[in-house]
Amino acid sequence: MARARWLLTMAGAVTLAACVTINVYFPAAAAEKAADRIIDEVWGEQNRRGQSPPPSQGTLEHALQRVLTAMLDVVLPPAQAQANLDISTPAINGLQSSMAKRHQSLEAYYDGGAVGLTDEGLIAVRDAKAVPLQQRPGLNTLVAAENRDRNALYQAIAQANGHPEWEPDIRATFARRWIERAKKGWWFESRGAWGQR
Repeated sequence: MARARWLLTMAGAVTLAACVTINVYFPAAAAEKAADRIIDEVWGEQNRRGQSPPPSQGTLEHALQRVLTAMLDVVLPPAQAQANLDISTPAINGLQSSMAKRHQSLEAYYDGGAVGLTDEGLIAVRDAKAVPLQQRPGLNTLVAAENRDRNALYQAIAQANGHPEWEPDIRATFARRWIERAKKGWWFESRGAWGQR
């Protein structure tokens, strides 16, 4: 009888712990939707024309994450399956607007291969020799400002949703989506190596 009571207590504790875990579950699908909306606003609709399928490099971790999430969803259906991330705060809107304006200047550098997308959700000067010497300081300023806004954006989204601990997951989601939605011919980084869409 004591053993049965102990087992019942333990089962209840495990169930309660599982419920708490589900309540702080990172909404990966909602993060992808939020990333896509922001990317469309920053890059504009014209950027989506002529996209090729996502690159296969660096997607093994993403596929494994999706499989493990699906398996967990079968055992314990997520409480936040229909969750949406709040991306409409004044701070997020301001960062998005700033990035959209800057993109008009950066797009030529993406097209020419001078700038590429990193696997950390940032951008980097990939080939400085593709830019005339007198334009390089201006390019470096653009890249630094863009990275400052991107870092602030990931943090602002996590903060706006009451989960600052989600920032690395939000950053990883955006890093993947920036690359997957890039125009054909743009450069991207995967595990330290540069490739082209």
